[in-house]
Amino acid sequence: MKGLSFEIPNMQGKYLLDILEETNLKDMNWWIGGGESYKIQNNTLGDSLFSEEWEMDKIGGEKLHKLISQQEYYLIFCDLKGFPKNSDAKEVSTYEEFLESDCQFVLNLVDSSYTTIYSKNQMTIENLYTKAIILGYENVSYLEDEIDGNTTLIAF
Repeated sequence: MKGLSFEIPNMQGKYLLDILEETNLKDMNWWIGGGESYKIQNNTLGDSLFSEEWEMDKIGGEKLHKLISQQEYYLIFCDLKGFPKNSDAKEVSTYEEFLESDCQFVLNLVDSSYTTIYSKNQMTIENLYTKAIILGYENVSYLEDEIDGNTTLIAF
């Protein structure tokens, strides 16, 4: 197993927190690729979840945890990659680059629901699979080399 895929509800929530809690979120540096996600303010879409200064850049795990746990948000496209704290977070655009890099975790979300995750930690994959089932996410399945047709790890 190299990862998993599932569909989150197409609605506001704290889905990144739900998912990333199964990683070493706070103990990693995170690359934030291009995307489109908004904070919910006054029951409507507000400011961008990720400030423009962070997009296509990195953020520490403590800061990311605080950001995704404070209030609900609406995800449209999201591209996050987790690296050990002692390594430099950077763009990883293919599965081969993922395998050859220090990157430990990839989350891509497209069209507000379709989520693909890759992890070098098998326990993380198994825990996320179980959590996705418990949370009622749809179409939860493992990604294996034979059935995974993705060639890029960029969401937007």
